[in-house]
Amino acid sequence: MIRKCLFPAAGYGTRFLPMTKAIPKEMLPILTKPLIQYGVEEAMNARMNTMAMITGRGKRAIADHFDISYELEHQIRGTEKEKMLADIRDIIDTCTFSYTRQAEMLGLGHAILTGETLIGNEPFAVVLADDLCICEGEGVLAQMVKLYNEYQCSIIAIEEVDPSHTNKYGIIAGEAISEGIYRVHTMVEKPAPENAPSNLAIIGRYILTPDIFEILRQTKPGKGGEIQITDALMEQAREGKVIAYRFRGKRYDCGSIDGYVQATIELYEKEKQV
Repeated sequence: MIRKCLFPAAGYGTRFLPMTKAIPKEMLPILTKPLIQYGVEEAMNARMNTMAMITGRGKRAIADHFDISYELEHQIRGTEKEKMLADIRDIIDTCTFSYTRQAEMLGLGHAILTGETLIGNEPFAVVLADDLCICEGEGVLAQMVKLYNEYQCSIIAIEEVDPSHTNKYGIIAGEAISEGIYRVHTMVEKPAPENAPSNLAIIGRYILTPDIFEILRQTKPGKGGEIQITDALMEQAREGKVIAYRFRGKRYDCGSIDGYVQATIELYEKEKQV
């Protein structure tokens, strides 16, 4: 069983300035819940109960959110508002949270390597909270865990994107094993459209085997001077140990203003129908 989920949450969120000058981008709300809570709930849906947070300066609100607020709970006890904390209290009572800081912003690969002391020698999931995934039934991570149980190797979530947007994503190419499942042969970080091997883009959901940490230690900085997780995964792919999965569900890029607004509107419309 995969028990642990890693949340890289140290980035500055510059696309949302000035809001993110004082508020972590992972705490931006979609309706009444912050983005990172959706990610934690997705991990819980996949039967994970240990959440490892990679934070940085100015991110204390994340730890405060996943902690009991005795004064607030005292104020609303016995009122209609008490039930509004039911979901977050269930998370706090069910999950264990641990935190470490990424001292320098040196890429997603570096952020994941920073989490090694929180993960240890076991397979684990990674969620990028600004990729909000909404599914009917099983969440994306729960779908990916089933694949991990079958293939026992790293699993990455992918979706088709407009070919003109490949320069925004890690792009894969590989052998189709079955509908929506590929054994990865090639991964390129943010290629220009004319150089992209496909339009299959990696999104912010991974299941990684623990050997990824040693590979990341040996990975040299790539594009932008950062340690890229795609470079480390490519080392595993050379041995046939990376599966890409076109998941069932819808992803919103809540790291962009357009995607954030779209998610807010569409989830609000769904909420009204309940």
